[in-house]
This record gives sequence, structure tokens and C-alpha cells, in this order.
Amino acid sequence: MLQKTNGIVLRSVKYGDSSLITTIFTSLYGVQTYMVQGVRTSKARQNRAGSFQPGILLELVVYQQPQKNMQRLREFQVAYIYSTLQENVVKNSIVLFSVELLLRLLPEHAPLPDLFNFVYEYFITLDKNPPHNVANFPLFFIIQCSRNLGYELKENYSKDTPHLNMQEGGFSNQSPVTPPFISEEDAIILNSLLKAGDFENLKQIEMNAGIRMRLMDWYIAFLKLHTQHMGNIRSLSILQAILH
Repeated sequence: MLQKTNGIVLRSVKYGDSSLITTIFTSLYGVQTYMVQGVRTSKARQNRAGSFQPGILLELVVYQQPQKNMQRLREFQVAYIYSTLQENVVKNSIVLFSVELLLRLLPEHAPLPDLFNFVYEYFITLDKNPPHNVANFPLFFIIQCSRNLGYELKENYSKDTPHLNMQEGGFSNQSPVTPPFISEEDAIILNSLLKAGDFENLKQIEMNAGIRMRLMDWYIAFLKLHTQHMGNIRSLSILQAILH
């Protein structure tokens, strides 16, 4: 059955002499694997294979057959042309981290329209913002992805619940007995991030690189504890070096 859907490219690998196998997060069908034929010929390489780099936003016409693990594309075109995202080293590093996180967290073949819409807007907003405004984007991204996938922290920071407890999955009145431990200052900032809600509010939250990376490490450890497929995020070390 032919169907139109929007998609976000997560990963592409070469197949044969001229084709690609690409993993795309689609608005209608969740994460799907597609065979894309004939995009790597000498005539097409510059304007077709480049459409399947990580983070590219596409409009797709697909042959969707639920019983198959690999689908086929009939038509595709870039839905939004980035102006800065691919050339700027800071933004590009954030894209690679964000895409790797999605590959770790997203289930296959499960429609997640709310999360798709957030990720789609996230990449466009990242492209439009100046580099000095995007340092908090990766942390905001991991929080929002976790929330959409059902891993939302319980309670809020308060005088009665000042401790961030990984085992309990949220703020607690009991200090955690096992690491990682988060200071009260870091917990207050995380609480602000949890309440930010949108990118405009995110800009108002100030933190240094040390706090940002401590909170990122805590959140990744939290997801490793509560999910099955997190593993090590290879792009994290690059992100930490870039967002100093």
C-alpha cells in the first residue's frame, strides 16, 4: 500500500553498487527500515544520497507492507533545507548525539506521533538558533524523549523532596544510598529543565558545562537502569568536548 509520511533519517548504510539501506523515524509508522535504490550512482550522488544523512527531514511516499521488516521508498524529497546544522561543528555534534540516542531508545514499528513532532521541531529549532543558544539542547532533548517514552521523573524538587534518587526515579525525601549523587544545586537546575516545556523557556536556564555534563551523565545512567538497550553513547565524549 502506498502511503505519504514525513520522516527523520537516523542511519544509512551502503548496499550494493548504488543503493542504501536507511533507518527512518516516520510520523505514521515509527522506526522503519527502507531500501533506497539507485541513489549512489555518479549522477545522483550529490543530490540524492545526501538526503539520507542523519537528521535530515524528509517527505516520503512509501510502499508499506506490515508483514515485512524492510520497506521500499517510491518517492522522497527533503522537507526542510538546513542552513547551518550540517556545517556548524557544535550543531552537527548535537545532531549526532540526538540521533544516536533515538536509535538506542526508539522501539521499531511503533508509531510515536508526539515524540516525532517534538524531534522534528527540535532539529528545525536547532538549525535556526545561533550556536551560543544551543548548549542546553542535548539535555533538554534527552529529558523530553524520556518523558515521551514513559520514563518521566516522579515528583518535583522541593524542601521536602530535595534529593534526586535514581532508584526511585525522581525527587525524594530520602538521600540515595548508591551513586551517582547529584548536589542540591544541580537538582534545582534539573527541576527547572523539567518545567521548561519549550525552547524559549530553555534559553532562560543558565548553567555551566560542569553542571550540564553531570546532569547528562545522571540521565544516561537513569535510562540505562530503566531501559534495556541504552549501552554506551559513543558520541557523548565528542559532545562533552564541544560544549565546554
